[in-house]
Amino acid sequence: MLISPRGGPAGFTDLGECSALVAGQRVGRARRHRRPRFRRFGRAVALAGLPLAVLAGLGIGGYWALTTERFAVATIEVRGASRVSPAEIVAASAIHPGVNLWSIDTARAALAVAALPEIRRAEIVRELPGRVTIVVEERRPFTLVHAERLHWVDEEGRLLGEAREAVVPPVPVISGLTEAELETLSTVPGPKTRAALAVIRALLRSGSALTQEISEIDMSRREGPVLYTVDGVEVRLGGEEWEDRLARLEGVLAQVTTKNVRTVDLRFRDQVVLQGGDAR
Repeated sequence: MLISPRGGPAGFTDLGECSALVAGQRVGRARRHRRPRFRRFGRAVALAGLPLAVLAGLGIGGYWALTTERFAVATIEVRGASRVSPAEIVAASAIHPGVNLWSIDTARAALAVAALPEIRRAEIVRELPGRVTIVVEERRPFTLVHAERLHWVDEEGRLLGEAREAVVPPVPVISGLTEAELETLSTVPGPKTRAALAVIRALLRSGSALTQEISEIDMSRREGPVLYTVDGVEVRLGGEEWEDRLARLEGVLAQVTTKNVRTVDLRFRDQVVLQGGDAR
């Protein structure tokens, strides 16, 4: 057969016919390697069992930490206490030597210590390997409440205990409370106590010598607090606007020192009524 160079490229015909077997074959494609099914199953089992193994390890470690003698409490220290004995604080916490350090419910123990009347707040600190520190903040005596007997209260009006020694508080004494009202001071101060403390704070904010001139705040009157000066002058303060009335009182007392005044009535907005002397 003669092929001319000017002729186009001649195609070659397929002289053979593909059989059915040959036609179904895939030529030129790499055959995929299939992993055995049991390998994939084993890997899945291993991944699923890993968290269980971790949990089991933690459980064993936790059990060891809660039972080993290495973490047995050997020392209990109390910090911040001056009015309450360390033995009383430790007893309230229910923590004793030999107990496991990690078995202590620190939140519950702190609440038990803070329930003591003299304690404002408490914190339980674990220190490895066997030390517990109880840090407390005590309530500080602020003034005395006179209800048949003298009792100390703090700045919030919480009862601290009976005053067993003669003492002169730096702020006026609160009187006029009943025994029932006094008992509530162990938990929540009543309205009369809160009002008396508000008057004391107003006196302290004034920054004047008036705080030293007032010796007692009587809360038994319906019309509001009644103050008594160190000279025995009765001051009817009224139930509101205490800071403004106390400012007027300072000026009045400076004028009546040489007069026979027994009562000063500040309940009226525009005037001061004096009894036992000249009225203004």
